[in-house]
Amino acid sequence: MADDETAGPRVPSERGRVTQLVFGTMAAQTLRAAVELGVMERIGEGERTARDVARECGTQPVATLRLLRALAGLGLLAQSGPDTFTATPAGALLDGRRPDSYASFVRMFSDPVMTRAWERLADSVRTGETSFDAVFGADFFAHLGRRPELSAEFNAAMSQGTRAAAQALPGAYDFGRFSRVVDVGGGDGTLLAAVLTAFPALRGVVYDTAEGLAQAAGVFADAGVADRAETVAGDFFVSVPSGGDLYLLKSVIHDWNDEQCAGLLRRCAEVLPAHGRVLIVEPLLPERAEEAFGGLPYLSDLNMLVNVGGRERTRGEFADLCLAAGLSAPVITPLPPPHSFALIEAAPAG
Repeated sequence: MADDETAGPRVPSERGRVTQLVFGTMAAQTLRAAVELGVMERIGEGERTARDVARECGTQPVATLRLLRALAGLGLLAQSGPDTFTATPAGALLDGRRPDSYASFVRMFSDPVMTRAWERLADSVRTGETSFDAVFGADFFAHLGRRPELSAEFNAAMSQGTRAAAQALPGAYDFGRFSRVVDVGGGDGTLLAAVLTAFPALRGVVYDTAEGLAQAAGVFADAGVADRAETVAGDFFVSVPSGGDLYLLKSVIHDWNDEQCAGLLRRCAEVLPAHGRVLIVEPLLPERAEEAFGGLPYLSDLNMLVNVGGRERTRGEFADLCLAAGLSAPVITPLPPPHSFALIEAAPAG
């Protein structure tokens, strides 16, 4: 059933490395099970036995012990006795009660809506087309729009995935030069709320679909910025709200193909004042592939291919998009590690 490398040395051989990678799907489902069962909520900040966890989760004790051992093997728990466990800092992120929880992100990216089209990755490589549409009968965002609960989970996952950037971005970019920022495709407003909190003189708009904006008002209220933030629903391929002097797009450009991205950026350029800027926040692929961040930038690139039809991009590819949209060649500044994002700033052309 498994390669003999599964019980091999701590530093895997070449065979062990391949085995570890192919078991990645199983690791993801192990995290999903932990989130679904509420394992980390039961363990909390203390030490718990597998029997205690099983009783509180309503699960079978021996099977629970096996799940906890697997989580320990993945570095999410630490085993301190024969059946006793504590959460590691990484594992604690699966606790849905924490303000820095990653539980929705885990649920979304291990859900069949994200994983089923990956079974047809080879087809997408052959054709250059997404597989999601063939599997689900609609494109990714249309499918979300038909399922409100799934759309809310996606919004929560995007919010959780944005928190680290939201903490870093206000200190990495001078938003104080501007008066009104328009967060294009900004979802529930997590990023905009962080920026407005850090810059009290700034006002902002989050612009997205009605489904994407569903939780934004609550986010602004919780952050205490509701008096300086507004929500506008619309289609950013058709138009973007005028009146901003900074147009912010985080994790939006990678969802779409080159033609769509150039059109979206062109809509921003059309309403940009002479002193205004477009700020794109995206991962930056190196010009030559290298082993970095566990291969995540490249897996994300394939996820864009399979599920939504977008792509991750290099410096040169971002420059080409900006120029095609009527913007200047961008100034690109990578955020310091551990962040994988870069700040890509473009001005009006000419």
